[in-house]
Amino acid sequence: MRLVSLLALLATCVAAPLAAQAAAPSSSQTPKAKVPFVKTDAEAAVRELAIVLEENFVFPDKGNAYAAMLRAKLDSGAYSLFPNAEAFASRVTADLQAVHADGHLRLRLDSPEEQSAPPSPSGGPPTESGVVKSGWVADGVAYIRFDGFPGNEATLSDVRKFIDLHGSAANLIIDARNHRGGGLDEMNLLFARLFAKPTVLVQMDIRQAVEEKHGTPFADDDPVVPKIAGPRTIIRRQHIVTPATPATALRDAKVYLLTSNKTASAAEHFALSLKRTRRATLIGEATKGAGHFGGMIPMGRSYAAFIPVGRTFDPDTGEGWEGVGVKPDIEVPADHALDEALRMAGVASTDAAALAALQ
Repeated sequence: MRLVSLLALLATCVAAPLAAQAAAPSSSQTPKAKVPFVKTDAEAAVRELAIVLEENFVFPDKGNAYAAMLRAKLDSGAYSLFPNAEAFASRVTADLQAVHADGHLRLRLDSPEEQSAPPSPSGGPPTESGVVKSGWVADGVAYIRFDGFPGNEATLSDVRKFIDLHGSAANLIIDARNHRGGGLDEMNLLFARLFAKPTVLVQMDIRQAVEEKHGTPFADDDPVVPKIAGPRTIIRRQHIVTPATPATALRDAKVYLLTSNKTASAAEHFALSLKRTRRATLIGEATKGAGHFGGMIPMGRSYAAFIPVGRTFDPDTGEGWEGVGVKPDIEVPADHALDEALRMAGVASTDAAALAALQ
């Protein structure tokens, strides 16, 4: 058994959302035939799922509770007869959620599509920039919009250019309303310019068994994500910002982060980091709530499960954003968030002629 693309997921701290439910077939479509239920395969999947959750689930106590429930159900014969494989997978998922709700954990039918490599967080080719638009909105007011942090050179280059050209900004608007996730590289470039002193942003936990079996892309001496003491069976890291030199006016700039209910994964990591350090004002809607990261693992011959193995959270409260999102400081509909940020930056709509080019 192996977690598919685990290293990539750990490297980017991606909290991959559940795969979208298949749309109901239209009248012109022929519904797919249901996959037959095979008792021996289903029971093998449950046994494997119990072991994997015990060893790898982000919360050890919840992993143990899931495993105990699955074994009890298996022994009672609750997983012996179903009309089809889909009904069995749905039942197991419901049983798991009844023990502890987690927006990512579910059993599903295995398929080549679900086991394929995940798409670029920006939604385009892996080499495409995650920076959608950037520029001056008005005198002293800079704007940059992301749809992802893919960690590729195209995006990193665009972020560096933006910093070079807008380092004198007194107000910075970062638009993450359609940001679908990614990694740490782009946010680290921005953090280094926005903070005047070393600052702890958030903390990240991952099950020790996962790192021991599959490794980690984080070096033990990485100053940005150093290891710290954590609970037994957990490897804990802090995400720390190290200010860049030479300093620019961005360290003193007022920062506004625009969010929506589509703002997901690494963008939520970014949002929580800025909110808890009070380095930015969040404007818009609560974010998506995709707080746990992990990977797909096959179960039996016909099934697979997304196993959440890690999480990012506020070190002050111990709370992450799984299922609830990061709440904005100023709550407005997402399509009004930019107007509110401009108002706070002192930009009248009649002064924002450049804004049309950024939409």
